[in-house]
Amino acid sequence: MKLELTAKQFRRLLDMAYIGNWILNSTRGDDRFADYDEVESLLFQKAKELGMDALTEYWEGAAVPSQAFAEGGIHEAIMEYENNVFFDILAEDLARRDMEDVPIDEHNYPELASRIDAYIAEFEEHGTDNILVDTGSS
Repeated sequence: MKLELTAKQFRRLLDMAYIGNWILNSTRGDDRFADYDEVESLLFQKAKELGMDALTEYWEGAAVPSQAFAEGGIHEAIMEYENNVFFDILAEDLARRDMEDVPIDEHNYPELASRIDAYIAEFEEHGTDNILVDTGSS
Protein backbone atom coordinates (compact mmCIF):
# COMPACT_ATOMS: atom_id res chain seq x y z
CA MET A 1 0.00 0.00 0.00
CA LYS A 2 1.21 3.47 -0.80
CA LEU A 3 -0.12 6.60 0.86
CA GLU A 4 1.24 10.03 0.10
CA LEU A 5 0.90 12.74 2.75
CA THR A 6 2.47 16.11 3.36
CA ALA A 7 4.48 16.45 6.57
CA LYS A 8 1.59 18.37 8.12
CA GLN A 9 -0.92 15.68 7.12
CA PHE A 10 1.35 12.96 8.52
CA ARG A 11 1.66 14.90 11.77
CA ARG A 12 -2.16 15.04 11.97
CA LEU A 13 -2.29 11.30 11.30
CA LEU A 14 0.03 10.76 14.27
CA ASP A 15 -2.36 12.76 16.44
CA MET A 16 -5.36 10.75 15.24
CA ALA A 17 -3.58 7.42 15.73
CA TYR A 18 -2.52 8.42 19.24
CA ILE A 19 -6.00 9.62 20.18
CA GLY A 20 -7.63 6.49 18.78
CA ASN A 21 -5.21 4.17 20.53
CA TRP A 22 -5.59 6.14 23.77
CA ILE A 23 -9.37 5.75 23.66
CA LEU A 24 -9.15 2.04 22.86
CA ASN A 25 -6.32 1.03 25.18
CA SER A 26 -5.75 3.52 28.00
CA THR A 27 -8.14 1.81 30.42
CA ARG A 28 -7.44 -1.81 29.42
CA GLY A 29 -4.36 -2.49 31.56
CA ASP A 30 -2.66 -5.68 30.34
CA ASP A 31 -5.62 -6.57 28.09
CA ARG A 32 -4.64 -4.07 25.37
CA PHE A 33 -5.53 -4.33 21.70
CA ALA A 34 -1.97 -5.10 20.59
CA ASP A 35 -2.71 -4.60 16.89
CA TYR A 36 -3.54 -0.94 17.55
CA ASP A 37 -0.32 -0.53 19.54
CA GLU A 38 1.51 -2.05 16.57
CA VAL A 39 0.01 0.39 14.06
CA GLU A 40 0.78 3.32 16.34
CA SER A 41 4.36 2.06 16.71
CA LEU A 42 4.75 1.76 12.92
CA LEU A 43 3.60 5.35 12.47
CA PHE A 44 5.92 6.69 15.16
CA GLN A 45 8.81 4.69 13.68
CA LYS A 46 8.06 6.37 10.35
CA ALA A 47 8.03 9.75 12.12
CA LYS A 48 11.55 9.04 13.38
CA GLU A 49 12.64 8.09 9.86
CA LEU A 50 11.17 11.34 8.53
CA GLY A 51 13.22 13.42 10.95
CA MET A 52 10.49 13.99 13.55
CA ASP A 53 12.86 12.74 16.25
CA ALA A 54 11.26 14.70 19.09
CA LEU A 55 7.99 12.80 18.63
CA THR A 56 9.36 9.28 19.05
CA GLU A 57 10.99 7.32 21.86
CA TYR A 58 11.68 3.60 22.21
CA TRP A 59 10.28 1.38 24.90
CA GLU A 60 11.03 -2.33 24.98
CA GLY A 61 12.32 -2.03 21.41
CA ALA A 62 9.17 -0.46 19.98
CA ALA A 63 8.72 3.08 18.70
CA VAL A 64 6.25 4.92 20.92
CA PRO A 65 5.06 8.51 21.25
CA SER A 66 7.64 10.53 23.13
CA GLN A 67 6.97 12.31 26.38
CA ALA A 68 7.27 15.58 24.45
CA PHE A 69 4.53 14.41 22.07
CA ALA A 70 2.24 13.29 24.91
CA GLU A 71 2.77 16.54 26.81
CA GLY A 72 2.41 18.74 23.72
CA GLY A 73 -1.30 19.40 24.04
CA ILE A 74 -2.80 16.17 22.75
CA HIS A 75 -4.14 15.23 26.18
CA GLU A 76 -5.87 18.58 26.51
CA ALA A 77 -7.80 17.71 23.35
CA ILE A 78 -8.62 14.25 24.73
CA MET A 79 -9.74 15.75 28.06
CA GLU A 80 -11.96 18.29 26.30
CA TYR A 81 -13.60 15.49 24.35
CA GLU A 82 -14.05 13.36 27.48
CA ASN A 83 -15.49 16.34 29.36
CA ASN A 84 -18.02 17.05 26.61
CA VAL A 85 -19.04 13.40 26.36
CA PHE A 86 -19.41 13.19 30.14
CA PHE A 87 -21.75 16.18 30.31
CA ASP A 88 -23.73 15.08 27.24
CA ILE A 89 -24.32 11.62 28.71
CA LEU A 90 -25.10 13.01 32.16
CA ALA A 91 -27.58 15.54 30.71
CA GLU A 92 -29.38 12.86 28.72
CA ASP A 93 -29.46 10.41 31.64
CA LEU A 94 -30.89 13.06 33.96
CA ALA A 95 -33.43 14.19 31.36
CA ARG A 96 -34.58 10.61 30.81
CA ARG A 97 -34.77 10.08 34.57
CA ASP A 98 -36.90 13.22 34.90
CA MET A 99 -39.22 11.77 32.27
CA GLU A 100 -39.35 8.51 34.27
CA ASP A 101 -37.42 6.65 31.56
CA VAL A 102 -40.40 6.44 29.22
CA PRO A 103 -39.62 5.28 25.69
CA ILE A 104 -38.74 8.24 23.50
CA ASP A 105 -40.57 8.75 20.23
CA GLU A 106 -41.43 11.65 17.91
CA HIS A 107 -44.11 12.86 20.34
CA ASN A 108 -41.96 13.31 23.44
CA TYR A 109 -38.56 13.85 21.81
CA PRO A 110 -38.95 17.67 21.92
CA GLU A 111 -39.42 17.45 25.70
CA LEU A 112 -36.34 15.26 26.04
CA ALA A 113 -34.29 17.63 23.88
CA SER A 114 -35.49 20.63 25.89
CA ARG A 115 -34.55 18.96 29.18
CA ILE A 116 -31.13 17.98 27.81
CA ASP A 117 -30.55 21.56 26.65
CA ALA A 118 -31.50 22.86 30.10
CA TYR A 119 -29.05 20.51 31.80
CA ILE A 120 -26.28 21.39 29.33
CA ALA A 121 -26.89 25.10 29.97
CA GLU A 122 -26.66 24.45 33.71
CA PHE A 123 -23.44 22.48 33.34
CA GLU A 124 -21.90 25.13 31.10
CA GLU A 125 -22.66 27.80 33.68
CA HIS A 126 -21.96 25.91 36.91
CA GLY A 127 -20.34 22.57 36.06
CA THR A 128 -21.48 20.05 38.65
CA ASP A 129 -21.59 22.57 41.53
CA ASN A 130 -25.39 22.37 41.84
CA ILE A 131 -25.69 18.59 41.74
CA LEU A 132 -26.67 17.24 45.13
CA VAL A 133 -27.17 13.63 46.17
CA ASP A 134 -29.51 12.73 49.01
CA THR A 135 -27.59 10.13 50.99
CA GLY A 136 -30.51 9.58 53.32
CA SER A 137 -28.56 10.69 56.39
CA SER A 138 -29.32 13.85 58.31
